[in-house]
Amino acid sequence: MVEITQLDSMPKASVRAADGTAAAAALGLDFGSSEQRDDTLVVRIRPDEWYLLGDGAPAMAAGLDLSGFASTVDTSHSRTAVRITGDRAADTLAKLGSADFSDHMTPNGASMGIGIAGVTCDIVRDDQHGVRSYLLLLDGSFVTYFLGVLHDAASEF
Repeated sequence: MVEITQLDSMPKASVRAADGTAAAAALGLDFGSSEQRDDTLVVRIRPDEWYLLGDGAPAMAAGLDLSGFASTVDTSHSRTAVRITGDRAADTLAKLGSADFSDHMTPNGASMGIGIAGVTCDIVRDDQHGVRSYLLLLDGSFVTYFLGVLHDAASEF
């Protein structure tokens, strides 16, 4: 079974910070990983870019020291979050993209940028209550198409 949910109201912020800045040090994490910190999921999606996702994202972004080469942008209204959860979630995504979603390649907490059904997505494996789950971030203008494709791909499961 696969459950697909659009998370319209999730606050989201992008943080760009060069190595050696206070913001980069405060956020930490290895490239391609994530960590839940209270009510905010911190994701290091690229070498110099983090996402802050969840109710605490605005406060966490506002509290960063942005001295040096660092900035934040509220992406709550431009990026859409979609969660796909279930024991066949990885199989659904594998039908639509070329990444290996097996446990050894994308363990819980892993993050990556990839094309899914022709749409550029940032993906975080963020298991929920012991059930495999992926949080996908994409440009909001693609959401209607994207949800249709996801539901179609998941229909066999």
